[in-house]
Amino acid sequence: MTDTNYKELTTLYERHAASGFVVLGFPCNQFGGQEPGTAEEIASFAAGYGAKFPIFQKIDVNGINTHPLWKYLKEQKGELLGSDIKWNFAKFLVGGDGQVLGRYAPPTGPASIEPDILAALAKLPKD
Repeated sequence: MTDTNYKELTTLYERHAASGFVVLGFPCNQFGGQEPGTAEEIASFAAGYGAKFPIFQKIDVNGINTHPLWKYLKEQKGELLGSDIKWNFAKFLVGGDGQVLGRYAPPTGPASIEPDILAALAKLPKD
């Protein structure tokens, strides 16, 4: 799953960046301790999979120390079994106006959400 996610996210980022699409990576160590390193180590690890999009500092996405961005994302788009993030590589699609357009479970391959990305990009104002 790691290899597929990093590669497909990078492909989408490179393919659509000129249209205003950005991938933002937020490492989290709350799922089986899979992100134990420093920010630099995590960025290097991701780069080893070809990731070329911004990777931020490690954050919590669940629990009392949930980062405010993730609180917002989860409030906007919960899931059938609650709003908590279930595993690494949960994905949210956010429109140019800040509205959460979609939430995708960790096993959802990034390439499969490209139609949703294209629909969101079509709604952005043209220069």
